[in-house]
Amino acid sequence: MCSRETDTLRRSTSYVLMTAAWNEGSFIECPLRAVTAQNIPPRQWVVVSDGSTDDTDAIVERYSAQYSYIRLYRMPQRHERNFAAQVDAINAGYQQLRHLEFDFVGNLDADISFQPDYFERLLGEFHANPSLGLAGGTICDKHGTTFKERRLNREHSVMHGVQLFRRECFDAIGGYTRLPYGSPDWHAEVSLRMRGWEVQSIRNLQAFHHRPTGQAGNLLWYSYRQGLADYSLGTHPLFELAKAARRIPYGYWGLNSLAELVGFAHAYCRREPRAVSKDFVRFLRKEQMDRLLFRA
Repeated sequence: MCSRETDTLRRSTSYVLMTAAWNEGSFIECPLRAVTAQNIPPRQWVVVSDGSTDDTDAIVERYSAQYSYIRLYRMPQRHERNFAAQVDAINAGYQQLRHLEFDFVGNLDADISFQPDYFERLLGEFHANPSLGLAGGTICDKHGTTFKERRLNREHSVMHGVQLFRRECFDAIGGYTRLPYGSPDWHAEVSLRMRGWEVQSIRNLQAFHHRPTGQAGNLLWYSYRQGLADYSLGTHPLFELAKAARRIPYGYWGLNSLAELVGFAHAYCRREPRAVSKDFVRFLRKEQMDRLLFRA
């Protein structure tokens, strides 16, 4: 993007960011360095430390002393890392920002980095497409000393940790929803498409995920919970089966897909109550069947 276009975006557009950080001392400098190097910096960035006991707060305060748009907001809770706590922290961060004037609001995980033109390019996508309500970069996971694009990246879906919303869209869905098994990012995407907005992961706009993949046992448990989340949000059983079948050939992704399928089947057999409306379920299943039948 040329300097004239960058200056136009800087003058006409403002965005704010929120980050939930619990004991992220090992990673928090990744987004801190990336955001402070942006061609177009945010109007304000609230890092919510919800009971961190490591050096997370000290690191953020060191940056906030140098960059006026960075603010540390402490929450007193102390807990294990979980989906509900992250949603609570992000929504608490938004309460600290909503009195400001801005056009876009983004959630940024505490273990993400990107190039200096990341938000410049992302804002350019929004300006080029007035129907775009939610967008973000494509995730590249760390493998040793290199990053590789995540196999499961999809153009119609944006990872929770890099979601940027038009403000009117984020307000329309009431921010992130606290769900029993997580997936607030997916819920937000579907909720926006129900309202006629587009959701897009921007190809070749990379976001680097620094946290290691983790131990197999933890991944299996996470995948099992994802199956519960799929059921809770109304995923069609045929779509769940097709998703598992597509991933089985890919090593550990296949093993975790089986764990996800077990979680889904467990909830399905117990007929657990769903966390969303019947209209939400109908809309999601139509999207899924259209994809299965290559209609979308």
